[in-house]
Amino acid sequence: MRTDRLLLRRWHDTDREPFAQLTADDEVMHYFPAPLSREQSDALAARADAMFDVHGYGLWALERLDTGQFIGFTGLAPMLEGIPGSGGVEVGWRLAQSAWGQGFATEAATAALRFGFDTLGLAEVNSITAVINIRSRRVMERLGMRPAGEFDHPRLPEDSPLRRHVRYLIATPLSR
Repeated sequence: MRTDRLLLRRWHDTDREPFAQLTADDEVMHYFPAPLSREQSDALAARADAMFDVHGYGLWALERLDTGQFIGFTGLAPMLEGIPGSGGVEVGWRLAQSAWGQGFATEAATAALRFGFDTLGLAEVNSITAVINIRSRRVMERLGMRPAGEFDHPRLPEDSPLRRHVRYLIATPLSR
């Protein structure tokens, strides 16, 4: 898929190195439990791409059209079991710091939502983040998503400052 400034595509082997740098960056991973090792990063990239074969959707690699630079991912993924919205679909993103503040997450996530509603026929799409992750919450709000409640993420330790999460939701324009 293309947007005005981005190509949302399947993953290439050449994405692995910049993705490993992205997932090892303390700032990028600030609202995740920990930065990833190269092995963990490669495994995440492989799972992200494999989702397309399993579900017909997944987390697209993001490439800037003007430079050809890989800047992260945006896309759709099944919601985790054991949290509000499980069984549904989530829109998510993770971008390199060099891509922050330029509207790329919103632009790519808008395309992902359009694909979810128009191509997959989804009735609604979720997004979750740590309550304290204001940047991602702002993206969710720019996408037209609305808060749908808070919860403690069951995969995070009780004493983690990231444990408290918020779920956002958007319905297909036909059901809003």
